[in-house]
Amino acid sequence: MKDFFLFLGKFFKHGTAIASLAPSSPWLSRATVRNVDWANAKVVVELGAGTGPITKVLAEKAPPGCRVIVLERDPDFARLLKERFQHLPNFEVIEGDVRDLARMLDERGIQQVDYVISGLPVPSFPKDLQRDLFRVVRQVLAPGGTYNQITEMPLVYWRFYGKFFHDVKFAFEPRNFPPAGAYFCRGVKEIA
Repeated sequence: MKDFFLFLGKFFKHGTAIASLAPSSPWLSRATVRNVDWANAKVVVELGAGTGPITKVLAEKAPPGCRVIVLERDPDFARLLKERFQHLPNFEVIEGDVRDLARMLDERGIQQVDYVISGLPVPSFPKDLQRDLFRVVRQVLAPGGTYNQITEMPLVYWRFYGKFFHDVKFAFEPRNFPPAGAYFCRGVKEIA
């Protein structure tokens, strides 16, 4: 319940900068990473982890040889994530802005990532921030890599993600409250 109230408080304080009224359910968290090939994944990046429900699933599933980089801009969420996950040898929690992702990865000797898992409220971002996000995703995502985007608006944003990716699939998760899902996007388009 503590996570719920922290999340709710952030939502009321920051509005659309926080993706949801409450953290993702375990069902939605698992659905969002269901396409990850753990036997071959070398680097997974999570954007906008909040209180860490998806991070928890990543911690359960990521083998020791897979690096997990968790990026969170909010200092309170970042501190909480560090307390919960920084002790894992293959995990690193970074407090920072998604626009600096390529630089932060480069500083860690990472040129490409296999999966980007996003809990960010991307459709509510200003258009320039949307473009900056997908430019950096294009820069760091390995060929054949997937951008996984959580959503609480099932199927509403299919066209939106289609503007940025060549291939967009969707998985519905009715057990989340409210019902939600995840987009699985491949082939980032050239962004003007």
